[in-house]
Amino acid sequence: MSVDLNADVGEGMEDAELLPYVTSANVACGVHAGDPVTMDQTVEIALSRGVRVGAHPGYPDREHFGRVVMEMSADEIENLVVYQVAALAGFVRSRGGRLTHVKPHGALYHSGAEFPDVARAIA
Repeated sequence: MSVDLNADVGEGMEDAELLPYVTSANVACGVHAGDPVTMDQTVEIALSRGVRVGAHPGYPDREHFGRVVMEMSADEIENLVVYQVAALAGFVRSRGGRLTHVKPHGALYHSGAEFPDVARAIA
């Protein structure tokens, strides 16, 4: 049996201290938190430690850290998620890695659990 110890990272904390203890990481994609430099640095550290890297897309809501539901159509949500996942996938590929998963952040995650059209848009 194996256990995946997962953490949300790339949100402005001391990820280098946390990453040695996890097996997979959900990296913020620069919208609810993070930025291109942080994304690249977090990916580099994670891959160097053998940590699987996934995208952590959220609503474009820095003020509330992506924790407030935003009124968006399913098409807008799909585009928002594709944009964020593609950005992180680019950093992962540039470092020789492979994106392994997507885990929505905060209110986007909860909206997807509650509303099938949002879940489909995320998927």
